[in-house]
Amino acid sequence: MSEAVGSKEEVSALARGLALLKVIGMAGASMGNRELADTTGIPKATVSRLTATLVGAGYLRQSQDSERFSLGPALLDMSSRYLRHFDLRTVARPYLVELAEFAGASVHIGVRDELDVLVIDSLRPRLAVISSRIEVGTRLAIATSAGGRAYLAALPAAEQAALLEDIRLESGENWPVMQPRLMAGLEEYAREGYCSSFGEWHPHIHALGFALEGPRGERYAVSCAGPAYLLPREMMLTRVAPRLLVTAQRIAAETGTARTG
Repeated sequence: MSEAVGSKEEVSALARGLALLKVIGMAGASMGNRELADTTGIPKATVSRLTATLVGAGYLRQSQDSERFSLGPALLDMSSRYLRHFDLRTVARPYLVELAEFAGASVHIGVRDELDVLVIDSLRPRLAVISSRIEVGTRLAIATSAGGRAYLAALPAAEQAALLEDIRLESGENWPVMQPRLMAGLEEYAREGYCSSFGEWHPHIHALGFALEGPRGERYAVSCAGPAYLLPREMMLTRVAPRLLVTAQRIAAETGTARTG
């Protein structure tokens, strides 16, 4: 983590502050200065100054009568402003709602964040028997999720190669197992127009994914997913997949952009 906070003097304070926000955001509970220092490698005295500054600016909230911190309301405001820039969500939503209702599955839109897809919108069928636990803010690994693989498959060659290299480095000794599955996903997308994940991201989840490109060139991953026992593999491939492809084509036509991939 210490390497990720920057080496140039003019940006190190900002990079360190952002590193603290990211660590706290990914934690399951509030964190104290000592924990933050141990996790990030930033000296505790520096962490104390940074957290005080972030609390003052509203980006962190300090627990009453303690030295523990959680994310603050200023970040919620920034997140809301960020999401409002995604015009594609407004255009795509009616089509994705239809897909969710037809398939009886949840549909999620995400954007890339490092080696994950970060969910920015989540739609569920009205009569869902079981509600998906995937919410806005959930992270789906690119390497194992259907939407993530579709995102990877749809990238231009140079970007795809760079992302594959990042995944290789991160996966370490698991790469020999992961690589054939990723390559199969790329071939599947080129052949079928979607990627599948049957129990790989989660052992009880089946999903199909496709990629979209927004009007300004921004890229999105979309997945249609649900419990494996309600959406067996054969049903996903023979019934859901054709409607998913039609949905992707309709969204692309609406936005005036070609299908990505």
